[in-house]
Amino acid sequence: MEKGKYFGTSLMQERKLILVGAGPGDPELITLKAVKALATADVVLYDHLANADLLSHCGEGCEKIYVGKQGHKRGISQDKINELIVQKANEKGTVLRLKGGDPFVFGRGVEEINYALSQGIDWEYIPGVSSVNAIGLAGIPLTDRNFSDGYWVITGHKKDGSLSRDVRQAAQSNATMVILMGMSKLAEIAEILLSAGKGDIPAAILQQVATKHQKACTGKASELFEMAEANGMKNPAVIVIGDVVRAIDAKSLAENVQSSGLLKECA
Repeated sequence: MEKGKYFGTSLMQERKLILVGAGPGDPELITLKAVKALATADVVLYDHLANADLLSHCGEGCEKIYVGKQGHKRGISQDKINELIVQKANEKGTVLRLKGGDPFVFGRGVEEINYALSQGIDWEYIPGVSSVNAIGLAGIPLTDRNFSDGYWVITGHKKDGSLSRDVRQAAQSNATMVILMGMSKLAEIAEILLSAGKGDIPAAILQQVATKHQKACTGKASELFEMAEANGMKNPAVIVIGDVVRAIDAKSLAENVQSSGLLKECA
């Protein structure tokens, strides 16, 4: 049998998985290629962090299935999602997997592709704007030649629940540190930075980046836990540590913040 195709009762139908990044929240931050893919998909499996407004781009007759999980709450398992991809590809043809941010930035996209491949299903990847890039919406660049010529993007919650050891490595550098899924590890992160002599370095917590519910606060790296407590900061959130937090002129940033309701000093 030709790879990526199967024989039904009478017709040969292509089976395909399209892995699509939905972006960080704002439905206008999806790529044109992704919009075109949504219009042609037979089935869309979408996550909690993928803006539901994007489903308006789906074609008539497209089956839409919610498979979202929120934080560490129990929901549909990854194994079940993998099986559903194959089931729907067999039944209908093209399955589009719509994932928040970018599927290859802590998005388990590789697991879904590998399972599809094991079942002889072709795949395609369409990148999305990551929340890592979206921190610029709060006036924080990833790099700046005056402050940082590189950056680390680190998970704050490994598969076994522990904090990545790379946080200690990053704390020894002068690069920007961006930590995703790390809200439950704020005290531990702050302690690592204190131990590395970086307790006074600027830090920001950005909650629900690029959505109408986004909010943010800034302070010192040693105050990360207190910042979150005082401002009610919860997941989904991005933690940014480095001088880039102060890179944009304070007066200009204050004017931007006033109009957008974004960055503010830790309460």
